[in-house]
Amino acid sequence: MTADTVGGVWNYALELVRALAPFGTKVALATMGAPLTAEQRRETEEINNLTVHESNYKLEWMDNPWEDVEKAGEWLLELRDKVQPDLVHLNGLVHGNLNWGVPVVVVVHSCVMSWWRAVKDEEAPREWDTYRAMVKASLQKADMVVAPTQAMMHQAEDLYGPFKARTVIYNGRGQHSFQFGKKEPFVFSMGRVWDEGKNISLLAHIASDLHWPVYIAGDDKHPATGQTVELDNVHFLGQLTEKEVSDWLSRASVYALPAKYEPFGLTILEAAMSGCALVVGKTDSLAEVWGNAARYVDPGNADELRDTINNLIEDEFARNIMAMRAIKRSHGYTADPMGQDYDHVYRQVMKQTVSV
Repeated sequence: MTADTVGGVWNYALELVRALAPFGTKVALATMGAPLTAEQRRETEEINNLTVHESNYKLEWMDNPWEDVEKAGEWLLELRDKVQPDLVHLNGLVHGNLNWGVPVVVVVHSCVMSWWRAVKDEEAPREWDTYRAMVKASLQKADMVVAPTQAMMHQAEDLYGPFKARTVIYNGRGQHSFQFGKKEPFVFSMGRVWDEGKNISLLAHIASDLHWPVYIAGDDKHPATGQTVELDNVHFLGQLTEKEVSDWLSRASVYALPAKYEPFGLTILEAAMSGCALVVGKTDSLAEVWGNAARYVDPGNADELRDTINNLIEDEFARNIMAMRAIKRSHGYTADPMGQDYDHVYRQVMKQTVSV
């Protein structure tokens, strides 16, 4: 299995490896994007059915990645020879058409083309043509393409299809990592303020008009300029460990993420498991995942976001109803069903490949 170390795919991958343990599945995890942090290394050491093979090759969405992508492909094939896997599960999008010699499953967690459509409201510019061609060739060669929502699958097919086979498997988290604590009067969010897709900057900029303080887990320094953001009523918490995130979520009354683009949203699931009332961006994927268990806002409408959050702050009864709905809905997205679904897909793909 491949995983990058710089985004939500990391938590997804470790959760899945743990969920596959009851099926006797052993996983060799090839990491890319950046070296493991001390916290990430500690997490991997606690998982018995996991061995980690580390690299820091650039990912396909990074600046000028193609030389690294090619070298990463060579490295992955060397690992294949060493590990001798029964199946390859790729969480990156460009290595599906390597000469693997075993069944290949590729998961489309997100992609630049669909991000561009959602965030910029236009097609990605020409400089992304190589990316588009590489992803298309990779996904069309894969034995199975998986997406975390129907909405993401429709976009992937539209952009890169047709695929040999496809299925949707919803992401999951271990309920044991998150708990419903005594709720306190604050709004919480997680992510980089600079990420246009997550759109946390909208929350930060209306924070001064909210009746409660806003706490954001993530960096307050701009990656390009190094400048620190200071905003009224916003408290930046920096990078938190999973245990610290769990503690903040257990106490948060409202979780807000007015995303323009969020193909599944693991942080929203974590907040739901922790009994937060959810305020999220009105997107096809989030509506599919959360149904009536979230309040939805137009990601471009600051007034709507402000009013929706203030209404929940002022109405404790509505807030509690939304929290209960979120908890109930989150029970459909736990790690065990995710593990079962992937085990089923792996066996199905291996059986089909053998029969061919």
